Amino acid sequence: MIRILTAAAAASILFAGPALARDAERVFTHEGVTYAYTATPKGDATILEGSASEGGKFRLTVRKGWVSGYAGNARVSFRAPKSAAPVTLAQR
Repeated sequence: MIRILTAAAAASILFAGPALARDAERVFTHEGVTYAYTATPKGDATILEGSASEGGKFRLTVRKGWVSGYAGNARVSFRAPKSAAPVTLAQR
């Protein structure tokens, strides 16, 4: 489960797109698991918070090319995918 959530977190960064509306819920499916999350700006970081259709929850902080946080009950930390465009958040 943790491996899938970690892969999903990386995928969410890749699929986040160039502009996310603040706190808008995003949904995507990876390897048959559907993930729903929100992206919230906080200082120089972006907080990704959500859950998987299998019941696992995650809260990840994306800052300076690193992703860290919790996926399920496990602590995760990994370098953000190099192919991911920087996440720019639209604010009003």
